[in-house]
Amino acid sequence: MSQTGPLVIIIDDDADTRDALCGLLETVKLRAVTFASATEFMASKRPDGPCCIVLDVRLPGLGGLEFQRRLTQENIPLPVIFITGHADVPMSVRAMKAGAVEFLSKPVNEQEFLDAVQTALERDSLRLETEREVAELRARHRSLTAREQQIMTSLVAGKVNKQIAAELAISEVTVRLHRLQVMRKMQIGSLAQLIRAADRIKDP
Repeated sequence: MSQTGPLVIIIDDDADTRDALCGLLETVKLRAVTFASATEFMASKRPDGPCCIVLDVRLPGLGGLEFQRRLTQENIPLPVIFITGHADVPMSVRAMKAGAVEFLSKPVNEQEFLDAVQTALERDSLRLETEREVAELRARHRSLTAREQQIMTSLVAGKVNKQIAAELAISEVTVRLHRLQVMRKMQIGSLAQLIRAADRIKDP
C-alpha cells in the first residue's frame, strides 16, 4: 500500500459491498484497496499518504469495534467510517465516542458516504501535515548546541537576557548572540513563535 495520494481502505467480508464501494469511489477518482478482514489489514504494510478506513461492524474474527480499539492501542490514528447492516444506537454511540468519523447503515447513501470519506481524508491529511511540521521543528531543535538549548528553555520559560546571563554565568552579550542563533536555527522570528514551537515539540 505504499503510496502518497489519498487512499480509502475498505474492510468488509462481503465481496459485493467491497466492489460496489470501490466503484463508487472510482467515480470521484479516489483509489481504494480492499480487505476481507481486519486481521488481513493488520498484516499489510501501512500506507504512506492520507487515508481512511471504511469498516464493517460485523467481521469474521476481529470485529469492527474491537478493531477500532486495537488501532487506538497500537497508535494507528487512521480515521474510521463504520458501515453496517445491523446498526443499533448503543453501537453507534460507542463508535462515535471512540472517534469514528461517521456511522452509516447499509445500503449506504452514496453522497453521505462520499462526504464522510472526504471528511476523513481531510482529517488524515491535516494529521500528516502536523506530524511533518513537528518532525521538522524537532530536527531544528536537535541542531542547537547544548548551550543554545539551555537558552531556548530559559526564553520559553519567560526569562529575560539578564536573568539568563546570571543563571548561566555568562555575559548578556553572549546570551543575545546565542538567542540570535536559536531564532535563526529554529527559523522563527519572534519569542511568541518560539514558545509555540517549544510547546509543539514536547513529548506527548
